[in-house]
Amino acid sequence: MLLISNFVFGQNAELTGKVTDAISNEPLIGVSVYVDSLVKANTNVNGEFSVSMTPGTHQISFRLLSYELSKQTILLTDGEKKSLNIKLKGTSTDLNTVVISAGKFEQRLEDVTVSMEVLKPKLIESRNVTNMEEAMEFIPGLTVIDGQANIRGGSGWSYGAGSRVQILVDDLPQLTADANDAKWNFLPVENLEQVEVIKGASSVLFGSSALNGVINIRTAYPTLKPITKFSLFTGIYDRPVFKIDGKEYDLKWWGDNMLRTTGFSFFHSQQLGNLDLVVGENVFDDQGYRDGESERRGRFNFNTRYRFKKIEGLSAGVNFNTMVTNSTIFFLFQNDTTGGYTPATNTLSDSRAYRTNIDPFVTYSNKKLGTFRFRNRWFNTTNENNTNQNSTAILFYSELQYQKSLTEKINLIAGIVRTHSKVESELYGNHTGLQQAAYVQGDFKYKKFSISAGARAERNNVDSLSEKWTPVFRTGVNYNAFKGTYFRASVGQGYRFPSIAEMFIKTNVGSLVIYPNPDLQSETGVCYEIGVKQLFNVKKWSGYVDVAIFRNEYKDMMEFAFAQWGAFTEPLIGNGFKSLNIGDTRIDGLEASLFLSGQLGKDWKVNFMASYTFLDPRQLTYDSAYVLKVGGMSTAMGSDSTDFLKYRSEHMLKGDLAIEWKKFELGMSLRYASRMENIDKIFVSGLLDLAFPPGLGIDHYRKYHRHGDAVYDLRSSWTISEHVKLSFIVKNLTNYVYMQRPADMQPPRQFVGQVNFTF
Repeated sequence: MLLISNFVFGQNAELTGKVTDAISNEPLIGVSVYVDSLVKANTNVNGEFSVSMTPGTHQISFRLLSYELSKQTILLTDGEKKSLNIKLKGTSTDLNTVVISAGKFEQRLEDVTVSMEVLKPKLIESRNVTNMEEAMEFIPGLTVIDGQANIRGGSGWSYGAGSRVQILVDDLPQLTADANDAKWNFLPVENLEQVEVIKGASSVLFGSSALNGVINIRTAYPTLKPITKFSLFTGIYDRPVFKIDGKEYDLKWWGDNMLRTTGFSFFHSQQLGNLDLVVGENVFDDQGYRDGESERRGRFNFNTRYRFKKIEGLSAGVNFNTMVTNSTIFFLFQNDTTGGYTPATNTLSDSRAYRTNIDPFVTYSNKKLGTFRFRNRWFNTTNENNTNQNSTAILFYSELQYQKSLTEKINLIAGIVRTHSKVESELYGNHTGLQQAAYVQGDFKYKKFSISAGARAERNNVDSLSEKWTPVFRTGVNYNAFKGTYFRASVGQGYRFPSIAEMFIKTNVGSLVIYPNPDLQSETGVCYEIGVKQLFNVKKWSGYVDVAIFRNEYKDMMEFAFAQWGAFTEPLIGNGFKSLNIGDTRIDGLEASLFLSGQLGKDWKVNFMASYTFLDPRQLTYDSAYVLKVGGMSTAMGSDSTDFLKYRSEHMLKGDLAIEWKKFELGMSLRYASRMENIDKIFVSGLLDLAFPPGLGIDHYRKYHRHGDAVYDLRSSWTISEHVKLSFIVKNLTNYVYMQRPADMQPPRQFVGQVNFTF
């Protein structure tokens, strides 16, 4: 009877404690507390935890990415309350970088099974980056042409219609409902935790537009200490000079005036009890370096999250971002010398744009049940202009996601997605779209292996056009062969449904006419990659070397093609651009990158990065309307070269060196791209009458720029105190005159002064 009584009335024991950093003594948030290999708790914002368990002997583990695993064996008696204070040490062989995008859960960068890059906010702030498009130029293997992101040659140039790279803010899609393009100046650079870039097909987790990769902008939530930041800057454009044929052409069109850019940004984050609050604001005014072009914008955003006291693990909030922009958009120049920064006739357009997204969300996390997330986005894009191209596009996005860590080494995630689009436009007409999808992915760790596998089924509709459900799959493995050595291999399928703009657009820019193609079919792809990342830590120096070999294959690739699509009575006798399924393509390549960080003596710190990307993008099949070949040569109706895919460079090189001495920093960056091997024949054939003087058009420019373009930026800063920092930046240090795509000269040298306040 006594034994039975003790069994009936026995009480569970309780383990409490606090986890801190071994060096700084700061509390560590989100440390997973395992009891006998099962997750039982996570530390709160104060680093504290509490676990109820049965009496007896238990194995307790404390795990946090970029920290060494801590294990303890404890004995608890009936009803005992025990307290532990744990100090975790950082791992010297880690990159100390935690990412989410690869699997939608936190993992170390070196454990990821695909190529992935991370851009930190310090790099963006030090360069006075005014929109996220400019920031992307520092990512190895990534370029942005006219707003279209291109990862490892996956895209060429199609002027704001369709994207093979999914752009996200906090895992939610940021591409517009009509053109399926990114509005880079809308993305909140003032509120940034880090930017994560996945290279290769990522449609399993992120859907249609992730055929070529993903750019995920992660915003920051408050820490224990409130933070307030102000940033002010002003800059001027230098006189552009073009030297060619032994002559010097002055491209400065603004006379004795001084063209300025000015801007202001504000950021504040704070915890107010159980409420997390982040507020940001950005104002920008650019008088423009091209005649008639300008931009003025104002952006305001906030993030909120409330953590409920009475229901442990439940939180909810709303994120908000809105912007108004007035701009004049430049499309084509007059010529490559005296008119390089002057628009061709009838190619400027005045525009007023409104962008707003509202993102309500609910998250519930339970140590037994797992984590449930219900996230939503309402994204409105409204464009008003003077060229009868007004449009309003609204996107409604909803995702229900479930995540469960089955053990310390097994993570499962699944979700369902529904996206509804509504477009009212003079440019495209009125249309509705619907996307439905379901996905699942599992990530497993077995000894030195990290294995990832996932699948997705997706269906897209536009108006009455409905596609069948499309399945895509991916798998990858990462093997930690030696200390700091990680081999990886992956295969991923991709899928992209055409945008409303690509299917229904009908417009013209000057003499250029763009025609609709409602018969466009979806494109699919497969990305293969093998790579190795070697981490090193020698005395005061650390870093890594990463090398990857990849092959991307695409079926029914969509690109804008030039041919006679219209009637003989139309401009250019009916010749123009139309989005077309050009056939099958293949892109082979190699990418290598190096990062090095360390100290020289007592006061000198050095950070260095460099990357090289080689591309061999080829068209495997031909559509006769896209390119006609006569005697092995392309006709004027198609491209101006061979089967090398249009608007791609074979070689890309990027580098950055930063040296810190006490309170001073000096840095320099380099971006090089070899000449585009192939562009549309119209730009060099003389068919297009854009007032180019004979011999002074794009063909003339390409003749004297055979070796590509190298652009250098210089930056310096002085940290006056812990609250004030002064910076001076020179963009395009050598005042190099160059095009990014045909007839689009890039900014001349620019001098920028910046002051940052942090409290």
